[in-house]
Amino acid sequence: MGRIVVVGAGLGAMAAAARLAIAGHAVTVYERTSTYGGAVGRFERDGFAFDTGPGLLHLPAVYRDLFVKTGKKPLEECVGLSQVDPAARHVFADGTRVDLPNASRAGTIAALEAALGGGAGECWGEFLVRAREAWDRTRRPLLEEPQPARAKDLAREPYPALKAGLLRRPTRTLAQVGERELRDPRLIALLDSYAESYGFPASRAPASAVVLPYMEQTFGSWYVAGGIRALADAVYRRCLERRVAFVFDAPVDHVVTEGEGAGERAVGVRLESGEAVEADHVVVGAPVPELYREQVLPWRYSDEWTHFQRHGTSRLTVLLALRGSREEGAAHRTVVHGDGEGGRPTVTVLRPDDPALRPDADHESVTVSALVRPQSEEESREFAARMVEAAARAVPGLAERLLWQEVRTPGDVRAATGTAEVPGPALADARGEWLPAPNLSPVPGLYFAGGWSHPGGGLAHAGMSGALVAGLIVEGAEFRGSR
Repeated sequence: MGRIVVVGAGLGAMAAAARLAIAGHAVTVYERTSTYGGAVGRFERDGFAFDTGPGLLHLPAVYRDLFVKTGKKPLEECVGLSQVDPAARHVFADGTRVDLPNASRAGTIAALEAALGGGAGECWGEFLVRAREAWDRTRRPLLEEPQPARAKDLAREPYPALKAGLLRRPTRTLAQVGERELRDPRLIALLDSYAESYGFPASRAPASAVVLPYMEQTFGSWYVAGGIRALADAVYRRCLERRVAFVFDAPVDHVVTEGEGAGERAVGVRLESGEAVEADHVVVGAPVPELYREQVLPWRYSDEWTHFQRHGTSRLTVLLALRGSREEGAAHRTVVHGDGEGGRPTVTVLRPDDPALRPDADHESVTVSALVRPQSEEESREFAARMVEAAARAVPGLAERLLWQEVRTPGDVRAATGTAEVPGPALADARGEWLPAPNLSPVPGLYFAGGWSHPGGGLAHAGMSGALVAGLIVEGAEFRGSR
């Protein structure tokens, strides 16, 4: 079997490493920072603990499959998993509140009708039927199969949008879907929030982003006991059990290739320390656009990389340490919707009822996050203050309960992951502009895993990328996707 070098220790890269190791390969992971997990970080202080990346898991079947395929202990024996119910509480700009149940289409429709009235539930239900059609059309090519050699083969709009106007203008963006099909501004805000949670502004996201609310409302939201960092811990331990070697504080300077033209092939990496590491295959789990720009990777066909998903969005997170216990009836996740450009921002407030995240029952850990453009530290601090004000609509007495806060800026995102931008999942559209890098690079022997490669960002998608890369290396050109 071969020698595999993996660049980066994010979830997608570690998922690939564990699968390759169980197939008999000798796998070594080189990580530029001092820890694993990539965006799945943790901050601890004074007995409080917080996830600094994703706070919930969608499509846990991806990690169930990883643990089944790489060892005897299933996922549920390695981490505690529980469904979050309600899946989310939404507080709209006009003060209306609605709790949406976990993985219940009928319950969601009933809740929206009860809270919003005017046929809002029925309207959302009809929208989900169309969203399901988009999901059925894209699930396998965008999640379970390697991206085809011609990315343009996926350049088609899968959402059967309602036709609008006398000219039957096409619906190209998610914002147009909301405006033309949902009507109620609160339903539009609800739709937009699903895209924004992945870093996609609704005004620019393609109509096919309708699969995001469909996916969550169909398959549910899950919490990992101790926080999502516990999932990264479990995947790391599984890698060690499979004898994957990790070298931390070891940035890679560049991927080494041999040959020219069609005969060029990746044969290893050179570390910034000067050490050369030979390999039969190189798997890159770091942000692909940044690595090309910094010439860590060999740029071979520049026209093939115009579809990189670089939409300029990052995430600002405020970690709040509160005195006082969590009130009865508090929701695990609350989306507080903003009131327009320059006004109150839309924020997601996470309040997990988890003893592992607080010093005792008389305190609470709260995480507040928002979609932002990469910005200066001063701008981040100013915006963080507005975020905390917005979060007070979800946390009673927040200002009086606040002990201290920690702001995690786009600069902190860059320090943890290598780029300030947050990648979103792959989406189909008529132009093919929302597809990340394919897992199989133009250079033989070089593969891409993680959120910046197919099928894109998000915990589940990153895990899928690891499975696809492992399949391509183990089975070669015959690999047709996960089963």
